[in-house]
Amino acid sequence: MRPKHKPERITELSRLRAFMNPLRMQLYRLLYAAGTATASQLAEHVDETPSLVSYHLRKLSEHGFVTQASGQGTDGRERWWQVASEEGWGFRDSDFADTPEGAAAVSAVTRGIFDTRIAQYRAYLDQKSAWGKAWTDASFTSEWLLDLTPAELAEMSDELEALARRWRERGNAAKAAGDTEDREHVSVHLYGFPFRP
Repeated sequence: MRPKHKPERITELSRLRAFMNPLRMQLYRLLYAAGTATASQLAEHVDETPSLVSYHLRKLSEHGFVTQASGQGTDGRERWWQVASEEGWGFRDSDFADTPEGAAAVSAVTRGIFDTRIAQYRAYLDQKSAWGKAWTDASFTSEWLLDLTPAELAEMSDELEALARRWRERGNAAKAAGDTEDREHVSVHLYGFPFRP
């Protein structure tokens, strides 16, 4: 059974294409982690100009992925941004497979997501020693080779999504209660796909 709150499912090609630009994917992920940020703050992280970052944030806003954050800033000169939904977004390949343009967009966005995740994990590996024993002992990488049907893989995906959602809610509740000591952003990447040896 799917959880009550789930990522928005993108079914429009124009919206999916918004993430064909790798910088937009990177900005979205940074903004998701930060909660709120200005174009200037994000520009520092991606080594781009604030005007270029602002342009891409406006494009993401046009497609409903980010919104202006209310109650931020004091002088009104710079816009603060946030992701439109903490639940994020997703898509199904099958929603776009009926046209070459759709299939190409799915391939580009999926590869962009993967490249962004790999870059994030490589950055962690490069900085691993700076995190200290508690974090390096707690971090993990795992792989399981299973024999499943499509229905079983979908069920496992639902269970893993529910598990991750529970831990996210626990972390958010702890932060809201002021429990921030030793609390960091944690990225968990899971892939489940068929293969033939």
